[in-house]
Formats: sequence, structure tokens, C-alpha cells
Amino acid sequence: MSSEPQAKRTKMSVLDQLKQYSTVVADTGDFKAMKAYKPTDATTNPSLILSAAGMEQYQHLLDKAIKFGTESGGSIEEQLSETLDMLSVLFGCEILKIIPGRVSVEVDARLSFDKEASMSKAIKLINMFAEHGIKKERILIKLASTWEGIQAAKELEKKHGIHCNLTLLFSIYQAIACAEAKVTLISPFVGRILDWHIEHTKKTFEPKEDPGVISVTRIYNYYKKFGYKTQVMGASFRNTGEITELAGCDLLTISPKLLQELADSEDTLKKALDINSAAESDMEKITLNEAQFRWHLNEDQMATDKISEGIRKFAADTRKLESLIKGMLAKK
Repeated sequence: MSSEPQAKRTKMSVLDQLKQYSTVVADTGDFKAMKAYKPTDATTNPSLILSAAGMEQYQHLLDKAIKFGTESGGSIEEQLSETLDMLSVLFGCEILKIIPGRVSVEVDARLSFDKEASMSKAIKLINMFAEHGIKKERILIKLASTWEGIQAAKELEKKHGIHCNLTLLFSIYQAIACAEAKVTLISPFVGRILDWHIEHTKKTFEPKEDPGVISVTRIYNYYKKFGYKTQVMGASFRNTGEITELAGCDLLTISPKLLQELADSEDTLKKALDINSAAESDMEKITLNEAQFRWHLNEDQMATDKISEGIRKFAADTRKLESLIKGMLAKK
């Protein structure tokens, strides 16, 4: 936070102004950062948990998860799976002690193309949270926005009352499929879209022309124009300009570094996204079946590249976490 005493500040910080327009979510597994920036919700993923697991202050959670895994019995692989699930749950429980809202907990990215396995893992995690006294209303199950992930979320929402956060979302067609499936929340990735366009065009983009900002704005306007209940949470930001251009989006998940920059600024923030403006947009409604979804995604090179890359990276970090835990299990 800013070192300037709060009492001497004459203006609201950009972060405080932003909280008037959008629900702010902490994109971190660091409890200290959550306490500092006071977000409503928090989100985790394998990369964030891997980073936190290497910090001494979280060692007790790792030890507790490993104890649970070893006591569950079975093969080393089965113990490893139980340990990983418990680690996600323990991190989630600690986060929920800090924030007033919900925590997003990710299903293993390696299940991204397996609807039934994704559902089974989600139900298992919810049951584990329940054993720790956490109601399912405070959990968002994160699934990749593949066709299988979206269909898993559809059934989890409708049949089990389990709320889902569809992540690794780069395309309006992914967003439409999620809305039609009546999922609770989507996380379109702003910064990763920008990364792709910079790499392929060698251009720089001002926030208003940022392809990621334009994509999320389009999704937000589509949802509001056609009355979808699914909420939009902009994610994966590279700079504060992307964030301020999306002020008014339902939720925004922001890293500690960018939260700090927003907290230190006293610029005036204007609301950028608005339900009334969305209603006046000239967008037409689109319907999708599985074949149409896959075709449109295939036609979008950026979205195809980034969802594949995102799944691979999350899977790689999960394997790194497994390797760390496997070494500790072998010593037990």
C-alpha cells in the first residue's frame, strides 16, 4: 500500500474508486497480499499454489496435506493425488478466513478434455471443503473453457448446485457457450490476448486499442444486451491501463503488483463498461452447438493457441508441484 498516511490523503485511490464499479479479486496465493488489499474474492491456480508452496510461511499447509495423503493409503500415485487435492482445499480454507467472498479452486488442467473426470474431481473438492465446514456457495470450481469443461460446468451447476468459474477464455464463442450453459462466472484473459497480438504484429497497443480489452468489452456487452446471468471477470492483466479501461466489468482479478499501483494512484477513474450502453449495442445473438463451437474456435488462431498453451502451462506447474510433493512423500 502507499506509505502516505491514510489520514492525509485527500482523494480516493484508483483502487478504491475501482471497487465502486467492479468487484476486485486478488489474483494471488499470497495471504499477506490479500490482507493488504482487501479484495472481495480470491482466485488460485496451480502456478500460484506452486509459488506459495515454496515459501516457508506455507510449509505447515504442505506438511498437513502430505500427512493426509500418506494416511489415505494406497500407492504413491494415489497418495500424491490425495495430497494435491488436500493442498488446494487447505489453501482455499485459509484464503476464506481472510476474504468475505468466494475462492476459485482449479480442477487439474489435465482433465480439460474429460467431462466426467472433471465433474468427479469438482464434486470431490466440494465435499472436502464441506468436511472443513466450508459451504459450496463460497467456492467457485475453475475449469478450462474447452467444450468438455463447459459441459461439465453445465451439469455441476444444474444438477449439483456447484458454482463454476470457466477460465482460459479467449473467444466470444467460448463466452457464449458458457452463458448458454448458465455457468456462474467466466474469466476472459486480457493480458494473454495482448501478448499474442504483440508477438504476431510487433505493434504496441494503447489501453483503448488493447485487443484483450476489446475482447472483454465485447463479451460484457453481449452478456448484458441479451440478459445472461453469467458474470464476467476480466483476468490476466499486464498493466493498470487495461484494468481502468474495464472499470465496471462485473469482477476484475488483479495481481498484487498491479493492485499496489492502483492503490498508489489518485487519478480520477471513470466507469468504462455500463449495462445501459451494452443494451444499445448492435450485436446480434449467436447460437452454438458443439460442431459450431469447435469450428469457430479453430478459426481463431489466437484463441486456439492460447487455450492450448494455457492448459499445457497449468499442467506443467501441476507436475512440478507433484514432483515436489513426491519427494516429500518418499521421505515419509
